[in-house]
Amino acid sequence: MNGNERVGPIDRFLKLFTDVRSGESATVLLLTLNIFMLLTAYYVLKVVRETLILTDFGAEMKAYTYAGQVLLLAVLVPAYGALAGKVPRRKLINVVTAICVACLVVFFLLGQTGMSLGIVFFLWVGIFNVMIIAQAWAFANDVYTTDEGKRLFPIIGFGASSGAVFGSWLSRPAGVLESVSIMQLFLLAAVILGLAVLITNLVDTRERRRTEAHLPDVNTTGTMPAATGQYRAPTGEFRVPQEEYKRESGVFKIVEPGEEVAEEAPPSTGNAMQLVFRSRYLLLIALLMMVLNWVNTTGGYILDRVVEEAAANALAGGGAGDMSEADFIRGFYADFFLIVNLAGLLIQLFLVSRILKYFGVRVALLILPVIALVGYSLVVLAPILAVIRWAKTAENATDYSLQNTVRNVLFLPTTREEKYKAKQAIDSFFVRAGDLLSAVVVVVGSNILFFQTRHYAMVNIVLVFIWIGLAIAVGKRYQRLAAAAQ
Repeated sequence: MNGNERVGPIDRFLKLFTDVRSGESATVLLLTLNIFMLLTAYYVLKVVRETLILTDFGAEMKAYTYAGQVLLLAVLVPAYGALAGKVPRRKLINVVTAICVACLVVFFLLGQTGMSLGIVFFLWVGIFNVMIIAQAWAFANDVYTTDEGKRLFPIIGFGASSGAVFGSWLSRPAGVLESVSIMQLFLLAAVILGLAVLITNLVDTRERRRTEAHLPDVNTTGTMPAATGQYRAPTGEFRVPQEEYKRESGVFKIVEPGEEVAEEAPPSTGNAMQLVFRSRYLLLIALLMMVLNWVNTTGGYILDRVVEEAAANALAGGGAGDMSEADFIRGFYADFFLIVNLAGLLIQLFLVSRILKYFGVRVALLILPVIALVGYSLVVLAPILAVIRWAKTAENATDYSLQNTVRNVLFLPTTREEKYKAKQAIDSFFVRAGDLLSAVVVVVGSNILFFQTRHYAMVNIVLVFIWIGLAIAVGKRYQRLAAAAQ
């Protein structure tokens, strides 16, 4: 940017939170609004999900259902990757969003018949969450260079945090939608998704006009498949990776002093999972996300079982008033998500950009596991609802703000193919694999070892130490890859 360029009032306002430069405000605010709407829709559906699954089937069945999500994703991730390898990013996003909207309409219609939707909807929301949100962040990764993304992702992350707050508040049983039934929330979410995809199309048109107007149409993102082997250079154009970049990404082995250069890995076949396993950097991110979610989901089970007990005790003791068990659970989780997301919003707004700027990605990756370590240590000492609730509040608030931004920053120096295919595999299959491993812990702990609440917390403490080791390794490789992409 030329130092004489005029900085507008919106740019100056956004500079309070991160380093926004002249002309960047419009696109970053549109992307922020887009992710805000997606997270609003998700949190409306998340409250519906918790209410249906816990009311009809309980916390243990919820934990087991994650296995079904992994099986479905084993089919859906390759299908998504194949589509991303054939159509431009705009068409990819439009098609996937249209399918999600159609599914919500079908759920609404099935709900009118009185059909029990708890398990089916739980499966669907788990897939929707990881795939539609991963797709939105992949699009943002495709729009920005590594430097731009590090500066501007905290603003987009604020959209995610504020959308989560708004969605949680919107779905409260005593809130603005008090007269809206659980089933009608399906249609509300469908409308929000439809509006969000319009914003994505607007950003796509705007950015193509800004950065690709001088290129032949065949060489633009409007025509090229979403998943190509190029990466976004610091100057904005897409480049084919050179040997140094490939070596640092893990497609080539990192060359240590005195070692011979390793052979180049086979070219991509378009398979999302192969992209992950051929790159040491991507595989480390995948393992990091798997362990992170393993810890988080096991912690969620700890909270679920204690909330179930609290609901039963409140009803038995008359402390729930006129509320049913479903109303009690819906009210608890709506308030819980609201507080978590308010805290996440404040972290996102005032801390995330400063942590990335002054401490860097390597330190930022270690903050959440340290918080989790402290939280589960407290649960071991005092396994009661108040302690568990606030330990999970701290963990989830940091996960949804700082950790969410950092994990998306990790993909900025990767190729478009890795953004749209490998990222989808990591954010969906590997994340849900962590859920599956958590389900195994629940099965063994509940039926064989007869774990109490503190025992599950002890398992999480062991996993957190593994998580810290992976975070250190990922941080080192990110630093090398970002330098190689210059």
